[in-house]
Order: sequence, then C-alpha cells, then structure tokens
Amino acid sequence: MLNLAKPAISIVLMSALIGLPTACSHGPSDETIAKDIQSKAAADPDTRGSQVTVAAKDGKVTLSGQATNPAAQQKFEQIARQEPGVTGVDDQSTVAAAGAPGEAPAQAMAPAAAPAPAPAPPPKPKPQPIVIPAGTVLTVRTGQALSSKTSQTGQTFMGTLAQPVKGKALPAGSSVTGTVVTAKAKGKIKGEGQLDLALTSIAVHGHTYPIKTALLSSTVKGKGKRTAVTTGAGAGGGALIGGLAGGGKGAAIGALAGAGAGFIGGTFTGNKQIEIPAETPLSFTMSAPLTLSPAAE
Repeated sequence: MLNLAKPAISIVLMSALIGLPTACSHGPSDETIAKDIQSKAAADPDTRGSQVTVAAKDGKVTLSGQATNPAAQQKFEQIARQEPGVTGVDDQSTVAAAGAPGEAPAQAMAPAAAPAPAPAPPPKPKPQPIVIPAGTVLTVRTGQALSSKTSQTGQTFMGTLAQPVKGKALPAGSSVTGTVVTAKAKGKIKGEGQLDLALTSIAVHGHTYPIKTALLSSTVKGKGKRTAVTTGAGAGGGALIGGLAGGGKGAAIGALAGAGAGFIGGTFTGNKQIEIPAETPLSFTMSAPLTLSPAAE
C-alpha cells in the first residue's frame, strides 16, 4: 500500500509544477494594458486634454507625445504605474505649452506687438495746366526802335510783358518775341507807309511757348493821316499805344482803342514815316489760346 501511494504523490506534484507557469501567463495582455491606461487618462479631468500615446511590451509601458502641463504629465505616469500587469514605465512625453505650475503661459510672456503704422496721407492732386484764352490782351514794351522806313519784313524784334496776365501765370517782365510782318516806307510823292507787327512766342519760368496774335497794323498816308488798327482782333482787340511819328511840328494825338488798350499818339516828320521808339508799349490780342504747364504757376 505504501509503495503505491508514493508514485501517486509524485504525479500530483509534477502536475502542479507544470500548471504553475500556465496560471501565471493568464495576466492582462500588452494591448489590454495600453488601452486601459489610455481610457483612464481620457476620463481623468487632469489628463484628458493631453496628446500622450501609450505603448506596452511585456508589461513595460512607454509614454510619448505631449501633455498639457507638468501636472498632467505626472498624473499620466501615475495612471500607467497603477495599471495591473505593468512592470515598468518609461515616460518620454513632453510638456506642450506651459512651464512649471504657477508660471504664466509662454504666450502671455511674449512682448506686445508693435502698433500698425499710420496710413499714408492721400496724394496731393496733380496740378492742372493753365489756359490763357484767345482774346486776351498782352501789353508789351518793345526792346528796340521799329520803323516803316528802316525795319525789314520778316525782321524779329524783342520785348517784355508790361503787365501781368492771370496772376503769376504770365508775370510782368516775361520775354516776348515778335516779327515784322510788313515794313513799307512812305514815298515823298505818293504811296503810304505801313508797319505790321505780330507776336510769335513768350518765355515763362524757363519755358518758351509759341503764341499767335492778331496783326497789329499801322499806316500813314495822305497829308499826315494816320491809322493804327488790329486786324482780326475781335471784341477785345489791342492797339498800337506808342509813337507813330510823322513830321514837322511835334503833336500828341490820342484815341482810346478799347479795353486793355491805351492811346495812339505821335508826331510827323517831312517824309511821313511810322516810327516806334524803343520801350514803346504795344497791345496785342491773342488769336489762339495758350496752354501753360503747371510749373508756370
């Protein structure tokens, strides 16, 4: 009887030893451990906002990713260590946005942004050209003497503007250029003396502009009869305002020639020629408009 009992006891002990590792291998799997830790962290108010990933292998848990703050990082590691079946925790996570507890967020410590620059002022309006209309009278002082006897047709003469026009648009003293359109001497027996003038250009503020004026025509014929007219001048026509010299005894003869004009006067000499001394003021009427650049203001 005793000999039969010993083999039976040996069989029971061997079966217990064989079954022991099998019973130990029935703990939670790595997948179960990782999911359980992740679920608990998602439910915990301290860790639910953290972006931490849980991985488990042979019971060892590895944490990676970012926790919202240091407290959440510590709580996540605590949850992992308390999980059944965990043999160790390797915390590789980092803190995303904040420093140690009680410190202000990094965004709050950043310097304030510089204020936006003030808007640029609107551009100044572009200056507009100045237009001197046709019919404007230009009073000019001649720069040299002109005569129906000594001047030549096509001859150029110079002068200066005696009176400003339209404020500073055409200031007094502006240089003008003219031409002798006709110069014909009076004969001793018959024929008439004639002197026709016109302006061709004016210089203003360093710019020279071509201009057109009505013809200023002066004649002398017969026994001392003289005329001084502007042909094609229109309602505001200019006139010769200087000396129309004839002959003999000096006599000043004046006649009002219209708005902007002066007096027609002069003396006669024996040969009845038209003489215009230097510095004589003459009025010319513009027959076409003149456009000045804005710089001429």
